[in-house]
Amino acid sequence: MRTPLDRLRHALLFEILAFFLVVPLGALAFHMPMQHMGVVALVSATLATIWNMLFNHGFDRVMKHLQGTTAKTPAQRVLHAVLFEIGLLMVLMPFIAWYLGVTLWQALVMDLSFAAFYMVYALGFNWLYDKLFPLPEWREA
Repeated sequence: MRTPLDRLRHALLFEILAFFLVVPLGALAFHMPMQHMGVVALVSATLATIWNMLFNHGFDRVMKHLQGTTAKTPAQRVLHAVLFEIGLLMVLMPFIAWYLGVTLWQALVMDLSFAAFYMVYALGFNWLYDKLFPLPEWREA
């Protein structure tokens, strides 16, 4: 399993790269000022970083328990991304509605749009991260 320091590196890299993509894209897509999208992105990134570390640790523990390894198949990577985003959606939607002064429906549409972006991004980022920083147990398999 990954060390706490490796999990921190993973989470920070994930959120920093995403921030520089999501702020301009979100401002453009939702006709919001960049600074508002920046605040939403910063708060979302902070909450997502905490959730990322907790969720990934739990997911890996379950995988290790069920199959003896944390190596993921493509289907498991998709499941991982979907479950992560569902949990994050439940936290972020009320914040987005409140901060941007939009309805819960609008916040849901925005949050689902961000979730779709992040699912694709997470799938690619995590796959690349695992290739760049493989665990010793994966090299042996």
